[in-house]
Order: sequence, then C-alpha cells, then structure tokens
Amino acid sequence: MKALIRTEFNLPGQVAKYTGKVRDVYSIGKDYLVMVATDRISAFDVVLPEGIPFKGQVLNQIASKFLDATADIIPNWKIAEVDPMATIGWRCEPFKVEMVIRGYLTGHAWREYKAGKRSLCGVPLPDGMVENERFPEPIITPTTKADEGHDEDISKEDIIARGIVSREDYEQLEKYTRALFARGTGMAAGKGLILVDTKYEFGKRDGRIILMDEIHTPDSSRYFYAEGYEERLAKGEHQKQLSKEFVREWLMANGFQGQAGQKVPEMTPQVVAGITDRYIELYEHITGVPFVKAEDPDPAARIEKNIDAFLKTL
Repeated sequence: MKALIRTEFNLPGQVAKYTGKVRDVYSIGKDYLVMVATDRISAFDVVLPEGIPFKGQVLNQIASKFLDATADIIPNWKIAEVDPMATIGWRCEPFKVEMVIRGYLTGHAWREYKAGKRSLCGVPLPDGMVENERFPEPIITPTTKADEGHDEDISKEDIIARGIVSREDYEQLEKYTRALFARGTGMAAGKGLILVDTKYEFGKRDGRIILMDEIHTPDSSRYFYAEGYEERLAKGEHQKQLSKEFVREWLMANGFQGQAGQKVPEMTPQVVAGITDRYIELYEHITGVPFVKAEDPDPAARIEKNIDAFLKTL
C-alpha cells in the first residue's frame, strides 16, 4: 500500500485549499471545510520525506470517534466522516493559540525541566521531579499557532496582553481544555492507557466557541501503557508509550532535531512499516476495536468521489 502524500482535488464550490503539515484542507463556499488526513508525518515541525501508509486513516477515524464522544462537553466542527481519510465540517474562525495540557513531565516539558527551567508558559514547576512523573494537577502550556516554522511557548498573560485571545474567551478555553482532558483520561484508562498530554484547537462560529481539528490522536497526544507505569518510573526506565514521541526519539538518535543544517536520516521501508504498526496499535488500543485497513490502489480517487457525493447533499 502506497502512502497518500498529497491531494489535488477540484471539489464543487471549492474556493481555497490549504496544505498543512499533515492535512489538506479545502474550503467549500463560506460555510464548510473538507479535511483530508494524508499519510504525511511531521516531527520537530518538519514534514518528513516518507509517508506512513494508513496513518491518515488512523488519525481521521480516531479524531472522528473522539469528536462524537465529547460533543456533550463542547460543540465541534464535524458534520460527517465521509471517507476513512476525510471529514467534512463547519468553517470556523480559529484562535491563534493551541491549548496544550500536560498531566506528566515528559517530552518537551521534560527537556525544558532537565535544562534547569522551573517555569513553562508562566506555570511554575515543582522541584525534585523526575522524567514521566505525574504533575499534582494537569498544567496548561499554550503555544502560538505558527503559519510557518515553529510554534512558540507563550503564557496565559502574554496571550491576553497581546490581544491574541480575550481574557473571557481564554478562560473558557481553559475550562474546555480541562474538561476534554478529563474525558480523554477516563476513556484511556478504560483501555489500560494513560493520556499523558495533548493539544486542542478551538475556533468561533456564530459567536460560539467550537472544537476544531483532531482530538486525542497519536499526532496530537501522548499515551503511556498503565500497566508497569509505576515500576518503570521507580526504576528510571523509559515508559512504554504509544505516541509520535518514538519518531522524535529515532530522529534525535540519528542526529536530527529540525535544526538548520541537519539532515533527516534515511527512512527505510522497515522504519516506515514500524511506524505504521505503531499507529495501528494505538488505534486498536484507544478504540478497543480492530483496525480495518481501507486498502485501495487509488485512495485519492475514492476520497474525492466520497466527498463529492456528500457535498451534493448539503
């Protein structure tokens, strides 16, 4: 199965196309968006040269399930999952921040902590913590949403002072972020997983705050296996995890962190297949159902046909 790296659709009512790191987003009229989850993969804000077969399907279908499972907390952008790799939803005006919430000291937060920092995005961090230790309470560490290049850590007060988000809206975003993380944590626990950290993106439609984009996928979230977590923590061992962090670790071990002059290491067929397997493993663990591969010699044609058919019903 070849990876779907890009799409070049000409959809009814299409007025614009945006190519993100992973998704191709088509604007339909003034009200609708079509979001196609390709098999592209990014790390350190760099799109890697090889696609990962079935990754887009995993992301789209996990996000779709979690959007449905959290719609009682906050309205979201989804209208319908029209293809294993595509969703159609409402167009919103996005907030220019990503709401990152962390339950454990790991990843970027750990790298900052290990470097001696005891504050992240204006949030104080306790002394004496070790890698992968649980925070007393989850912390929110927002980032700016960069159109190009790296997202940057930013504090709540800077967001408000710079007028990026109003205080009233930001405090509502915090409430939604904590409620969504609590729901995701409970759902993960039911499957023997720990939701370690994640990010949410929000927008506004008709004056209401709306949850946008993906939610609780391996691209936006990190999961540990609950079994053995305490033992590994006590021994200072790496946690067994399901997330994109293993891709970052592989890149770092091969001398790449997205810095100028660094070259992405060769992604052999074995490396690519291993990443596919990890994505499918997470899908099956977090959803509790077997992953059914949407195998197709021409997935782009199938996706365009399915989108076309649904748009005619709107």
